[in-house]
Amino acid sequence: MNRFEPGAVVALRYITRADSTVGMSWPARVVADTDALVALWIPAGAEYRAWHRPPGEPRRLVPTRWRRETLRLMFPGAAHSVWCSWEDPGRRFRMYYVNFEEPFRRTAIGFDTNDHALDIVVWPDFRWEWKDLDEFEALVASGVFTPDFARAVRAEAGGVITAIERRAAPFDGGWVGWQPPAEWTVPELPAGWDTVPPAPWERRLWAYRPDRGR
Repeated sequence: MNRFEPGAVVALRYITRADSTVGMSWPARVVADTDALVALWIPAGAEYRAWHRPPGEPRRLVPTRWRRETLRLMFPGAAHSVWCSWEDPGRRFRMYYVNFEEPFRRTAIGFDTNDHALDIVVWPDFRWEWKDLDEFEALVASGVFTPDFARAVRAEAGGVITAIERRAAPFDGGWVGWQPPAEWTVPELPAGWDTVPPAPWERRLWAYRPDRGR
């Protein structure tokens, strides 16, 4: 499949664990698409789709506004991405955010993955802390995540922590001063974001119990 040119608008989609359907989805502009890195820009105010469950009703995807400018760095074959984020005033660098997730797959309109619940927050002074560790451990304990998969996620996290503590790329400050081109506008989800067939992860049955959770 062809690579996307810088500035192209793509859809980044989470594909649900239970039934391999399209879930949360974001519009993004492509910063880089190479053998080593896919970088996607999601500005504050971009309209994405997030899960919402009204009382007594099934959950559904609803339009929601993204809160903080984010540059999402994804590495081919890796089971995590690193998000650089900025906030006002003055576009201050806020943090690195490590999101453990399925290795991404390409589609005609962008990239598919899914979240593994576990995250690491890395502050500008390189202090780091777990986020949602309890949720991850609950998914393991309940059998949604298989034991082998849980060990693989923990091993991935160990490698990331080593990179953080060594201040290795991308935690070396190389992206902190990045800015989008002035002519880039806020992207919108491209046509087909909810109809283009998902690209499921080939190791899904190794990792998840399909009958438990999303």
